[in-house]
Order: sequence, then structure tokens, then C-alpha cells
Amino acid sequence: MKEIILTDKAPAPIGPYSQGIAVGGLIFFSGQIAIDPAVGKITATDIEGQTVQVLSNISALLAAASLTPADVVKTTVFVRNMGDFAKVNAIYAQTFDKEPPARSCVEVSALPSGALVEIEVIAKRN
Repeated sequence: MKEIILTDKAPAPIGPYSQGIAVGGLIFFSGQIAIDPAVGKITATDIEGQTVQVLSNISALLAAASLTPADVVKTTVFVRNMGDFAKVNAIYAQTFDKEPPARSCVEVSALPSGALVEIEVIAKRN
């Protein structure tokens, strides 16, 4: 059986997908871009501000599933410019500071809504 994870503290889906799906002990969260849920659009214009917003959105989704960043086992980071990776990584390390999850990072040609970074996570309930 699957459980839908949904919160108004993270951006509403902008397409036919769920914010998160729990199956067994795993929770798969859709990729998050820097949409500020209070205004429904991206407000940060630089990579640092967008990364902070993305991680805030992820934290809200995790909280909706009674989880924390410590429960994340895998992330995938998508960046429009690999030259921004060090900046993303420094902010990312503040959220995933102890026993960080496995991670992949790829450069992509475009992201939804002109975003500079998108991060998706998989978490595990203990």
C-alpha cells in the first residue's frame, strides 16, 4: 500500500505528481526547486538563495512525513551550471552535516520555472 505525503509548507505540485510517496519503509520525494510556497514562485535569483529555499522545501516535506534530514538515504542534485556546485555543496552540507546520504549530482540544460538547482530525496522510516 502506498501513502501520499502532502503539505502546504512546500510548493504544491505543478503537474500530475505527488510531493511524496511512502511505500513500505521508503519515502520517495519529488524533486524540489526553489519555489517559495508562500508566494508560489521562485523569488531567489542566485544559486545560494535557491539552494536554501530548496532545502527548506525538502525539510518541510520531511516534517510532513515525521522525518528529518537524518532519515534521508539518497539525494540527486540537478544543477544548471556545474560551476555552481561548490556553492550548492557548502549549503547542502549544513543540512546533511552528520552521516550524509548517498548523492549524485548532474548538470542539466534546463530546470522547471528557470530554476538553477533541483534536489530530490529518498528517505527511510526507522
